[in-house]
Amino acid sequence: MSKGVDTDCVFQQPVHGIPGVIRQDDGTVHWRLWAPKHDSVSLVIDPEGQRTRHVMSVDGHGYHRFAADGVPEGARYVFRLADGREFPDPASRWQPDGVHSPSAVFFPETYRWSDASWPGVSRADLVIYELHVGTFTAEGTFDAVGSRLAELKDLGVTAIELMPVAQFAGDRNWGYDGVYPYAVQNSYGGPRALQRLVDRAHQVGLAVILDVVYNHFGPEGNYLGSFGHYFTDRYHTPWGDGVNFDGPWSDAVRQLVVENARMWVRDFHVDGLRLDAVHAIYDFGAHPILAELQAHVQQIARQQTRTVHVIAESNQNDVRLIDSPSRHGLGLDGVWSDDFHHSVRTLLTGDLEGYYQDFGRVEHLAKAYERVFAYDGCYSPFRKRRHGNRVEDRDRTRFVVCVHNHDQIGNRALGDRSATYLSQPAQRLACGLLLISPCIPMLFMGEEYAEPHPFPFFCSFGDRELIEAVRQGRREEFAALDFQWGDQIPDPQDRATFESAKLTWQWPEGTFHANLRRLYRDLLAARRQWPALRDRQHTTAGVLAATEDDRHATPLLWVQRGQTPCITMIANLSSDQRPLPDLDRTDRLWIFSTESTEYGGLRALAGEPVDLLPYEMLIFGEKETT
Repeated sequence: MSKGVDTDCVFQQPVHGIPGVIRQDDGTVHWRLWAPKHDSVSLVIDPEGQRTRHVMSVDGHGYHRFAADGVPEGARYVFRLADGREFPDPASRWQPDGVHSPSAVFFPETYRWSDASWPGVSRADLVIYELHVGTFTAEGTFDAVGSRLAELKDLGVTAIELMPVAQFAGDRNWGYDGVYPYAVQNSYGGPRALQRLVDRAHQVGLAVILDVVYNHFGPEGNYLGSFGHYFTDRYHTPWGDGVNFDGPWSDAVRQLVVENARMWVRDFHVDGLRLDAVHAIYDFGAHPILAELQAHVQQIARQQTRTVHVIAESNQNDVRLIDSPSRHGLGLDGVWSDDFHHSVRTLLTGDLEGYYQDFGRVEHLAKAYERVFAYDGCYSPFRKRRHGNRVEDRDRTRFVVCVHNHDQIGNRALGDRSATYLSQPAQRLACGLLLISPCIPMLFMGEEYAEPHPFPFFCSFGDRELIEAVRQGRREEFAALDFQWGDQIPDPQDRATFESAKLTWQWPEGTFHANLRRLYRDLLAARRQWPALRDRQHTTAGVLAATEDDRHATPLLWVQRGQTPCITMIANLSSDQRPLPDLDRTDRLWIFSTESTEYGGLRALAGEPVDLLPYEMLIFGEKETT
């Protein structure tokens, strides 16, 4: 009788070990480098200015190894090729002197965590706050972020989402040009400071989600291609050749990414990963890299007995990203829905250029509330084809929505925030529209108090040709708007552009800034306390046609949340005062208005409204709390 086939061997933990530097329990330090392009690689260690060179052993799969005792944390090292060139470790855990300098040994396991009882934050309770470490505070460090966490907790935020912190060239960048996926940006404080920040966040009661980039690597300091077959010209992204996830030699590339995701959860205790632009990750293998990554991340989460979320950024409107493998999906925990942002933005600003041309009607926003995707298989004029698929009964807590994020601000010509071009009532309405959504809300740093400083694109490359290419790219991107912006487009390389993005952190009492922050705080409290808002599965929405006397006006939006009890929201998305329609509101009084005087509006707290103020959202129902 023959033995059965070992069907589990294909997807077991990779057999070649974790890339980079690992210290074993006996204190021995092991280096592993995948460099199939080279038959011989030497490790040069320089712990105290005494360079020692060691020829590494190599196997038939291109893995080079070396082990040594007594190597201290912080010891510098490089890999030397047969032709004499020396490079940092592509899986470096620490680049204290930048992307072109030697790597440094880092032992993450020596940090003493104080979060053993931390369970994480459930998906239903997520309120995400996206922030950029370098501009969130004047200091621009992880430790400085930690000093602001209590204020975010008071606001009602439950998770911070850090824009990418993997090592990039220079000391200022959005983070999407990272070239060392395992190393933590030195100008932010390095890996130990990130561990302190996560630990501090858990003490305060906040989860930490990390934005990670696996669809491309940055241009400067990117030495991956010098070692192995990390890239492929079979696929192209907006940033160059695709990452090799399914071609020859791709096993090691997949391992690099999967182990990186495991590292953030295992060694830094992060509570989630936001996967950047997964629509630019090309993988036509039988076992998709995103599904493999999720399986390994959740394995670590179970070992640490806490909740960890893997959320995809995608413009595909594709529920297969969150469907379970049994439904032929990838099994991720959540996915972005851009349609909500685009619907709100076009209605409040009138912007209809580019992909915004698919939006601009109240019906789009109503559908985004009720069905999540406004484009769920229907025809997209911008794409000139059908787009998306249907959400149907899938859990609304699997979708992340926003009215601001780093892209939608920073990719404007000036990086200007809505605080500079929307009226105060319109900004209050945007807050209300976001926070009554059944989906997971995400705020971008400073939006809660109408931060006036911009968030433009910035960088600090060292290569002159690259610097000019980036400048030229920004000019060409906004060439059609030159008649309006001219020479005002900020120079991304100029330090002043970076400094201009630093938050003011000011909301003096009695000002619009303080009143708006109070509105955010109160509505976030309502999301926690009102049963109708905690019910994420029962949302209906539609438009209220204008009356005969009001037939040329913008239709009103209505949204009903919950079942028993339920609330009804009516929103005026225009700058005109509008008559309040005669809805069935038997025994119901209005319980909330974004235009209440306590938020700086004109709606008195007493009296039954008969009109909707410009850009007002009124809520009717029962103000019961759980």
